[in-house]
Amino acid sequence: MKYRFFSLICIVFFFTNQMAAEDGSLLWLRQSQGANASVEVSTQCTSATLNLATEELRQAWKGNPITLSIEKDKQLAPDGFRIRYMKERLILSSPTPIGLLYGAYHLLRRQECGQPACDTTENPAYTLRILNHWDNMDRTIERGYAGKSLWNWEELPDTSSGRYEAYAGANASIGINGTVLNNVNASPQILSTTYLEKVKTLADTFRPYGIRVYLSVNFASPIILGKLHTADPLDKQVIRWWKDKTREIYRLIPDFGGFLVKANSEGQPGPCDFGRTHAEGANMLADALKPYKGIVMWRAFVYNPSDTDRAKQAYTEFKPLDGKFRSNVILQVKNGPIDFQPREPYNPLFGAMHETPLMAEFQITQEYLGHSNHLAYLAPMWKEFFRFVAPSSLRAVAGVANIGTDKNWCGHPFAQANWYAFGRLAWNPAISSEEIADEWLRQTFSNDKNFVGPASQMMLESREAVVNYMMPLGLHHIFAWGHHYGPEPWCDIPNARPDWMPSYYHNADNIGIGFNRSHTGSNATAQYPDSLCRLYDDLSTCPEKYLLWFHHVPWTFRLNNGDTLWEELCRHYDNGVQQVREFQKIWDKVEEYVDDERFKDIQSRLKTQVRDAVWWKDACLLYFQEYSQLPIPPSMERPIHELEDLKRVKLIISNYECPTKELLNKNR
Repeated sequence: MKYRFFSLICIVFFFTNQMAAEDGSLLWLRQSQGANASVEVSTQCTSATLNLATEELRQAWKGNPITLSIEKDKQLAPDGFRIRYMKERLILSSPTPIGLLYGAYHLLRRQECGQPACDTTENPAYTLRILNHWDNMDRTIERGYAGKSLWNWEELPDTSSGRYEAYAGANASIGINGTVLNNVNASPQILSTTYLEKVKTLADTFRPYGIRVYLSVNFASPIILGKLHTADPLDKQVIRWWKDKTREIYRLIPDFGGFLVKANSEGQPGPCDFGRTHAEGANMLADALKPYKGIVMWRAFVYNPSDTDRAKQAYTEFKPLDGKFRSNVILQVKNGPIDFQPREPYNPLFGAMHETPLMAEFQITQEYLGHSNHLAYLAPMWKEFFRFVAPSSLRAVAGVANIGTDKNWCGHPFAQANWYAFGRLAWNPAISSEEIADEWLRQTFSNDKNFVGPASQMMLESREAVVNYMMPLGLHHIFAWGHHYGPEPWCDIPNARPDWMPSYYHNADNIGIGFNRSHTGSNATAQYPDSLCRLYDDLSTCPEKYLLWFHHVPWTFRLNNGDTLWEELCRHYDNGVQQVREFQKIWDKVEEYVDDERFKDIQSRLKTQVRDAVWWKDACLLYFQEYSQLPIPPSMERPIHELEDLKRVKLIISNYECPTKELLNKNR
């Protein structure tokens, strides 16, 4: 067994040839090594996981001597842990070795944050805490902004990588216990014997860290791989094929987690192609997995060409199926009803499916929040979701990963914080955004309060800044065609689906702006509980942050502060620009606490973010001004672009990359 410490040494050497380099490759796991701590194991049980926990503590723990103990404890979940003092010794106990590993990381986190070890009992909020990788077999990553996929399929299964172990250690350190290896737009080839043997190598590597592997599957796999004439979930041959394939998987990977399925959405095949329901499709797979205690995670992202408001489709399609899914099916629902927008109201399916287990799907990678060019700390967004959706109402949580082959794993150094935040909230949704930011900064950069305070302020304000300069007051999905990076509210592609066009969402005209989802419009408000329905449906009571999500509002409508909608819209855009400029000032002031490489990298990305914020502000206000015919308030910064020039901006990038600053500056 190679331990994380040695794996990380190999990684850093590969990228930098020197252990001391501060390039972000160590993530939040920068503990000093060689502590030679006193660690005893009071159990006859031996396992690779227990060895990992012991070694991690011996290498980095600087406190009291520790005893690791596997104990039955009615107050602990299988992966929970208890820490208590007994005389001068610290006792770390758990029913399982993985609980001890989580406890070890807990102690090291507190140490690195300057917090004392104290008596505590910790249980995870969810049994399943899963990363979804949208990685393709050619190593591209859909909505990937940090290089290529970690999984080198050409070299597997014969050649593994220290990077895989480091990945597993990073996930274990924040309590993540599952990973879906491939894109939800899945290739059937992932289920071929050749690739399953490659998957086995990854599963074997991850197992000591308590991480199970899952696979996204293509519903048409029986046709493509099995050469059957159909993929009808009620067809006996199809049922047999999936049972045989599942048996093959579990022979190779006894602790395989199960399948993630995107079906009948964005052109993906599914049971509806054969006149069957989502429940019938999911249940067929669930029956194949049940003997092995595997699960099906069935995605509720089902938008297709329709006259129905896109925001209503998931609810409309799945609510009638409540109670019709097998017990080992979990419906995976995006946090909002559209698609990971900078701000959305919560998806009304949460709270509506009373007899169906649900899991929330968050997006860690910043598809709609500036990719890896923009600082956008997402814990406040997810905490906003949990204010409406009780964590206890969910069976599990999933996060769409932002991890790639970049030396710092995530592209933007601060994007690591979102990976970290997802893991911490998956373990404990009650932890605050402030606490998570504080932990990450102290472990990743510096414990100095003169750094942590300002940097934390910048992080905590960053998501709201992005909302302000992109789509304030409930505006949504007015991004450029295809790559979702820059603004393009005027976008009009001949013969394209209406719900792919920004105008579908903003509906700007001479009267006003916004999507009418009240009872006089699409009536999407009716999908929410009565109290929220009344709140959102009434223009006078709808929270301003969701105003244009639920209403088409006149430009001259007076808001609570007495200003018109147009004036308030202008103010938000201007505030967003000023907020990011303030981030620049904050970052420049903390230079002495940050290594040169990461300081300059973040400084450069903030410059790009400011230019992008101005681009968004100018594009949106100049375009919407053509409809409002109202002046920009004189107190606000004037546009520096001409609208016609901005309409000519075209970024030649794919869905698999983040635009470089050189490309941006050339095209703007």
